[in-house]
Amino acid sequence: MDSYRLGVAVSILGAPLRSHDSRRWQNHPHLSVSLAYLRDVFEYLHAQDIRLYRLSGQLAPYSSHPDMPQFHRQIDDCALELAAIGDLARLYGIRLSLHPAHYVRLSSPDPARTARAAQELDLAAALLDAMGAGEDAVIVVHVGGPYGDAAAGRERFVRAYESLSHATRRRLVLENDDRHYALADTLWIHRRTGIRLALDVLHHRCLDPAGLPLVDALALALATWPPGQQPKIHFSSPRTELRRLYRNGQWRVQMPLPNQHSDFINAFEFIDLLRLARDRGLRPFDIMLEAKAKDLAVLRLRQLVERYAPDLSPCLR
Repeated sequence: MDSYRLGVAVSILGAPLRSHDSRRWQNHPHLSVSLAYLRDVFEYLHAQDIRLYRLSGQLAPYSSHPDMPQFHRQIDDCALELAAIGDLARLYGIRLSLHPAHYVRLSSPDPARTARAAQELDLAAALLDAMGAGEDAVIVVHVGGPYGDAAAGRERFVRAYESLSHATRRRLVLENDDRHYALADTLWIHRRTGIRLALDVLHHRCLDPAGLPLVDALALALATWPPGQQPKIHFSSPRTELRRLYRNGQWRVQMPLPNQHSDFINAFEFIDLLRLARDRGLRPFDIMLEAKAKDLAVLRLRQLVERYAPDLSPCLR
């Protein structure tokens, strides 16, 4: 039977755990502190049978900060702890990923900014390597900004990607975004680089000038992954709730935006996607749920799939 792992990104809400993003000074920022908190996260994920997890992009805080050299050797200094946390992830069957910060843009026309992005990606790859993670532990990136010329931005991304080390390139996965670079753009880059693609379902709905049906977009993205590797996608539902904000002495109404993530996942849309994939005969894939309720959204979605699509429930891990 095909298996689909459901994943959670960074924060845990179902237990009183400390964030493993230890950048705040009161948290005594250091990779060793982050890893101690991360062990507790893995124990919780194992207890809840959640086997896909996105690490914080700031796991090793300030490791590339030019004015804080005291943090630059964290990965080397924590080699034993990193190996141990990697062993724990493998023991529990937890697939790991990273999603670097928004300023990591390989499409930038500024050479200094591109060099900084490459440095961040090298550090992320080094973290996963130090954990002994396999090639399914990936670093997901966006193309970046178009800077006035989207086609030129794609070309710059390709050049920057090709200049990265092999150790970093083998970890990278490219995601379509909701404003500048649609799936068609990431496919263009894939054909020139071989980089694997992670379809973001909500982003595809927000930005799809080619008019690709969702199941066709999914098939195209999955096909960029080599045989033997389980692809991954991102799934979220758009926020629909009205918000009331108190500013300057009066209440204001804030409308939801279609690209904002909701607290939980629309179970019926999710079920429809899995049925489309199964009917098309698409290969299984892992699904990172991007929802404000984090792990609670994973647990709730499982319950709803079991209730409304019991034939699909055994496929979810």
